[in-house]
Amino acid sequence: MKESNDYWKSNLEDEATKAIMDEYLLSLKLENKAERTIRNYRWFLERFFSICTLPLNQLTTNEVRKCFLHFTNGKKEKTVDAYLTALSSFLQFCLAEEYIENVIIKKRWRPKIPKSLPKYLSENEFARVKITTENSALRDRALMLFLFSSGCRSSEVSNLSIKDVNLEKRTAEVTGKGKKIRKVHFSEECALVLKDYIHTRICKESDPLFLSNSDQRIGPKSIYYITRKIGKKAGLNQSLHPHCCRHTFATNMLARGATIEFIADELGHSNLNTTRIYARILTEDMITSYQNIMG
Repeated sequence: MKESNDYWKSNLEDEATKAIMDEYLLSLKLENKAERTIRNYRWFLERFFSICTLPLNQLTTNEVRKCFLHFTNGKKEKTVDAYLTALSSFLQFCLAEEYIENVIIKKRWRPKIPKSLPKYLSENEFARVKITTENSALRDRALMLFLFSSGCRSSEVSNLSIKDVNLEKRTAEVTGKGKKIRKVHFSEECALVLKDYIHTRICKESDPLFLSNSDQRIGPKSIYYITRKIGKKAGLNQSLHPHCCRHTFATNMLARGATIEFIADELGHSNLNTTRIYARILTEDMITSYQNIMG
């Protein structure tokens, strides 16, 4: 099994393609792309080029298209789009480095994906979840309040240590995508519950903020499990997961008058268009309310 720090090295048998792919994956690492993204790209590219075995300089549009359709047969449109993004990124790198001479992937290959709105909790659902957390373990309550009032991703919460959190100022320094550090805020209620939770432990500043049941740093999967469990206890019709908490945070902030720019900073969005989708949620909610009243 490969060491963690070698996640950007491929396992291809063809040495020539492997060398180029390793160069490409290393370039992603040097650009501070998330490790998860690099691993996903590597996984797809390794499997694609185990099917498409022509040397890179002999690739044609027709051959790549045929192999790509074979590989993505039966896959959902979002999955096809993600695979196409990885393949397109790699082949653009090959073109820029002159490993290939022509553009291979065509824009028309991109599947049309209907724009879906982020799933978030209504005021009633949010209130039910908060009531449920009041009867939950102190760690779980602190965790849920932090997710809802900071808008952080589960991976960002998992990586937090006690030293990263200022309970008096109600701020935390989190490491987001591309290893970018940003400051987020959380509620007074969250600060009080966090303080109580930390006081139940014998810990150092360098210790993880949230611990698993085995007293290790809590992982994203465990955070997902906790949110899902609380959502079920609250009787939600939809599954509650960390990103739903994040969407609920953003929607609530916008509804209360926060600017798109402020919300983008809190969420760690580098592109404002990513944040503007929450404005669409409020607009569509208002249309629905109008239709319910006026018919």
